[in-house]
Amino acid sequence: MKNKKHQKHAKIARPDLGFFARNEWAIIGTPCGNIQTIAFQVIENLSAQFKVAYVDADHHSPSEGVEHANPTNALEAGAVMNYTDKVDFHNFAVKASYETYQYRTQFNDQDLVIINGNHFEGREQIVVVDPRKTESLQRKLDRLTNVSMILLEEGVSEIPDYLKDKIENLEKLPIYKTSETRLISVYLKERLEEKTPPISGLILAGGQSTRMGQDKGMINYRGMPHRAYLHRLLSNFCEDVFISCRHDQLSTLDGLPALADTFVGLGPFSALLSAFRERPGHAWVVIACDYPLLDRATILQLLTSRNPSKFATAFKSTNNEFPEPLVTLWEPRSYPELLRFLSQGYSCPRKVLINTDIQLLEIENPEALRNVNEPNEMKEIIDLLASKS
Repeated sequence: MKNKKHQKHAKIARPDLGFFARNEWAIIGTPCGNIQTIAFQVIENLSAQFKVAYVDADHHSPSEGVEHANPTNALEAGAVMNYTDKVDFHNFAVKASYETYQYRTQFNDQDLVIINGNHFEGREQIVVVDPRKTESLQRKLDRLTNVSMILLEEGVSEIPDYLKDKIENLEKLPIYKTSETRLISVYLKERLEEKTPPISGLILAGGQSTRMGQDKGMINYRGMPHRAYLHRLLSNFCEDVFISCRHDQLSTLDGLPALADTFVGLGPFSALLSAFRERPGHAWVVIACDYPLLDRATILQLLTSRNPSKFATAFKSTNNEFPEPLVTLWEPRSYPELLRFLSQGYSCPRKVLINTDIQLLEIENPEALRNVNEPNEMKEIIDLLASKS
C-alpha cells in the first residue's frame, strides 16, 4: 500500500494576494519618469473613490548629487501611501530588508497599488511600448505574467513582434496612448469594481445563552427557530449563509449549513476568525441571534451603504456612540487586523472597529438593534410580534 504524502503544515485557505496587495498593476517598459507621470495622473483620477498607493525605487545614492523626484508627488496626487525603496534604506524610515510578507502587511488597507515595474514585479502588468526601453523590456519578459493593458508612447502605432509572441490574448487587451490617462483610469476603476469581494453571511449561534437560560438561536419568534429565520433573511442578499456554532452543536442544526469554530474560547471573535480562515477573500455579514427585530430593510441599508475601501461597515449603537460589531459587514482586509489585535491580547470585535477605519452608519430603524438577552425581554418581543400578526 502506498504511503500518503506527509504534509508538514496545515492546509488552510490563503488570501488571493499579489506581491504587495490584492489589487496591483506594475507599469513597465518606459523610463521611470514616464511611469511616475502616468501613475500620478491615474492616482489623481482615482483617489476620490479608492485608497491608492505607489511603489517605486531609487537606485541613486544621495552622495552622487543626483536630483531626485520629490517623494511626496504621489501623495500630492492623492495617494494614501508612497513607498520608495532607496536601496540603502526604505522611505517608511525602516532600515531593514523587506520581503513579500512584510509588504502585504504595510499595504493591507490599500484598494490599489501602482508599481514601477522597471524595479518591482506586480501581479498584473501594464506594458508600455516605448522604443527608449526596448532592450530593457526584452530582458524582463519573464515579468509579463498577467498583462492587462498595453500603452503606446507618442509616435508608436505598432506592437513589436517580441511582445506579440509573449503576451497571451493580446487581441483582447485594451490599448491606449500613454497620454490617455483618463481612459486608463476608467479601465482600472472598472476592474477594481469587478474585484469587489463577494459577500457571505454568518449567523452567530455558538454562544452559551447563560442569561437567557436557553439557546437564543432556537427561540421561536416567527414560527421557526430564530437562527433559521436569520438564515432565510440573509440568504436574500448573500452568496451563501452559514450558522456559526460550536462543534458540539453541529448535530442540532437541522440541515442548515454550518461553520464550526476553529478558533475557540473567544466568543464572537472566534466566529469571525473562523469565517475568514475558511474564506479569506470574502466579506462577511455577521449577525448575532440577539436581535429578534432585525428586518430586511436594515440589512439592505447595511449592504447598500457598504464601503469596500473601509475595514468594515457598521451601525452606530443605539445606546452609545460606538459601532455595533454583531450586525456588521466585515471586509477581507479586516482579517489580518483581527489577528493583529488578538496577538496583542484583545478579542473584542468592537475594539477593532473603534480603532480602524470603518464606515459608520446611523440606523434608520433603531428597533432593529434591540438586544434581547433575558427571558422577560424575550417575552416582550414575542408579545410585540404577536400583536402585529
